[in-house]
Amino acid sequence: MTWSYEIKDDGMTVEELLRTEWGLGKKVVHQMRMAKSVKNEKFQEVIWKEPLPAGTILQFDLPPADSPYEPKHDVELPVLFEDDHFIVARKPKGMATHPNEVGQTDTFINAILGHIIRNGGSYGEHVHRLDQGTSGLLMVAKHPVAKNVLDRMLEQKQLVRDYEAVVKGKVHNKSGTIDFPIGRDRHHPTRRMVSQTGQSAVTHYRVLKQMEGKSLLHLTLETGRTHQIRTHLAHIGHPIMGDTLYEGPPTQDGAYHLHAFRMSFIHPFTNEKVVVEDSAR
Repeated sequence: MTWSYEIKDDGMTVEELLRTEWGLGKKVVHQMRMAKSVKNEKFQEVIWKEPLPAGTILQFDLPPADSPYEPKHDVELPVLFEDDHFIVARKPKGMATHPNEVGQTDTFINAILGHIIRNGGSYGEHVHRLDQGTSGLLMVAKHPVAKNVLDRMLEQKQLVRDYEAVVKGKVHNKSGTIDFPIGRDRHHPTRRMVSQTGQSAVTHYRVLKQMEGKSLLHLTLETGRTHQIRTHLAHIGHPIMGDTLYEGPPTQDGAYHLHAFRMSFIHPFTNEKVVVEDSAR
C-alpha cells in the first residue's frame, strides 16, 4: 500500500521519524529500508539520515503483508471508522477478540479480516482486546507499520478509551480515581485481583446516573490490564451487574453490563484528532 506523510518539524530525518516519532521496532525499520519503502514526493529514494525541512512530503510504499488468522466472511460487524491504516469496529457481547485455540474462527479478528479481504486488503491485527463478555469498540491495524505505531501509542497512553458500566450499589463520590495494582488470582485460573506485587493499574470514573440499587458509571482507562475495570470496581465494593466472576449480582440475560463506547487519538499519519463514538450503547 502507498500513502504520503508531511514532515512536521524542521530538521527531522526519516530515521528519526520511524524510530522516535512513530516508535517502530528494529525489525520493521530494517524491512522498510531493505524494501526501499520510503521515497520523496517524486518517488525518488531518500537518504534516511539527511535532515529534511518542515513540509517535506514523503511517500511510503509497503509490500503486502498477511495475517495468521483465517478470514470469516459470513459475519459483518459494524465498522464505525476506517481508512487505509486503521479500522474501529463494534464487538458484540459473547464474541472473543481473537482465537484462543487452533481452528477457532468465530472471533472478532476473523470477522474483521474477512471485511478487509473483501475490500482488497490482506492484513489485520487487533491493537488491544476486550473481554468476551464486554461489548464495544476495538481497533485493528491494517498494515504492520500501523500496528507498531499503535502499540507505542497504547503504551504511552495516547489512545483514550471510554467505557460505561452499570454497577451494584450507589457510588457516593461523583467522580474519582481507582489506583491499585492488579495481578493474577492464584486461586482461580481466569480471575485477577488487586495485589501489591501486580502491575500498575489506574481507572478514572464519573457517576452518570443513580438508579435503585445500582449506578451508571463513565470510566476511562489510563492503563490497560486484563480485567482492569472489572477488578477495580469489584475491589471498591461496586462490581458490575451480571459479572458473576467478580461477585456481581446476576442479570436476567446472564450478561454483564460493560461497554466500550468511545475511542479518541491523534492520527499518527495525518496528525488529525479522531474521535469514534458508538451511539448504539
